Amino acid sequence: MLSATMLSAIGLSQAQAAWEPNRPVEIVVPAGTGGGADQMARVVQGIVTKHNLMKQPLVVVNKSGGAGGEGFLDVKGSRANPHKLIITLSNLFTTPLATGIPFSWKDLTPVAMMALDEFVLWVNADTPYKTVQEYIAAVKAAPPGQFKMGGTGSKQEDQIITVAIEKATGTKFTYIPYKGGGEVAVQLVGKHVDSTVNNPIEAMAQWRAGTVRPLCVFDSKALPYTDKVADKAWADIPTCKSAGLDVGYLMLRGFFMAPGVTAEQTAYYVDLMKKVRETPEWISLMKDGAFNQSFMTGADYAKWVGSEEERHRALMKEADFLAASQ
Repeated sequence: MLSATMLSAIGLSQAQAAWEPNRPVEIVVPAGTGGGADQMARVVQGIVTKHNLMKQPLVVVNKSGGAGGEGFLDVKGSRANPHKLIITLSNLFTTPLATGIPFSWKDLTPVAMMALDEFVLWVNADTPYKTVQEYIAAVKAAPPGQFKMGGTGSKQEDQIITVAIEKATGTKFTYIPYKGGGEVAVQLVGKHVDSTVNNPIEAMAQWRAGTVRPLCVFDSKALPYTDKVADKAWADIPTCKSAGLDVGYLMLRGFFMAPGVTAEQTAYYVDLMKKVRETPEWISLMKDGAFNQSFMTGADYAKWVGSEEERHRALMKEADFLAASQ
């Protein structure tokens, strides 16, 4: 019969044997710097470092080539490597559907949905447009293509939303793609484009500075955040649908791992992300960026991602963005 001391020693040994990273962990961002995915990855990096949530360093690496395909193929090719994560956005679906690259989200291991990101229709604050209807009326009155919509990438979420706006209103924009949401916001401030559909966090600094104006949010309900950001709060921005523009869209912000990792290794990062979500820095990010704070792991997360892939397939088919092989 084992003594209490021996049982305690065995339990301690088992706890010590639980898997954890033994070298630096890389977060791959399949998008440019300054955008929503990049900002979230760097906040997670800062939280993990500040609160000593992991013994090994966490390193953020941007791999935006090929609309993020560079990053997805890198992680897909890192089979059984538990020291690599990828933060995902809608290009998890749109890039393979639009380009036909040999990649599917099923090539990765789901870890956790951290949040859903919102989209807002923004204009330059120097323009006279105070409502969606005023802006759409101006676009309709102008020659087709005169108004420019800036967005991240081609045949990705920003352009999908732009095509949806065109279909819903009978308008035509000239869509101008940029490498990331940070650059898109700068282009709007500089009046190189007339509007954008940036995520809240991508244009928050410019809104606070009084250089851009939000017209509506592409969600089915108003945002819950009531503290003033600039002249108003996120909660004061009307939904696009309530303002007469029947278009809605939310985007994944979540983590995946390489294929072939173990359940224990996946569980380590699920636990890590739960700890990240409990920190004041994360709570502040959610509030500042007006995120939908949905959280999923395991089978529920995989099921959601599967249904979201089909939704994007339908959206991209309608917009005529599918690759010939799709």
